[in-house]
Amino acid sequence: MLTRLDPFRDVRSVEEALDRFVGHTFSQNTWLPAIDVKESEDRFEVIMDLPGLEPDQVEVLFEDQILTVRGTREFSTEEDTERYHRIERSYGSFARSVRLPHTADGGKIEATFDKGVLTVEVPKREEAKPRAIEVKVK
Repeated sequence: MLTRLDPFRDVRSVEEALDRFVGHTFSQNTWLPAIDVKESEDRFEVIMDLPGLEPDQVEVLFEDQILTVRGTREFSTEEDTERYHRIERSYGSFARSVRLPHTADGGKIEATFDKGVLTVEVPKREEAKPRAIEVKVK
């Protein structure tokens, strides 16, 4: 099986690890939701887990081939008499950015939100999609 050569794969994994480390170590108000990025023949798809958020609490931006998703998950208590014994869920502001190749068509992006999962579909430009070439006989 052939795999696509990606010389920047290791750089991206280090960058993501650093994002997680810096976000969790230096800022109590930073939350880094999990994100998946996948590519098919006709589009890129960015999937992000955003439990506890509503669609109007999320902002999706695309500029200079960079897709950015940001928002805030607030920590709130119902009563002042409540006492927490453990807080493990993350709260606060978040921003995740993904640089997409020049083949991404930013003019046709669609974002959907279902059961706390945001899916952003970025189609590829027509000229970037694979096409069959007819072989002619001489």
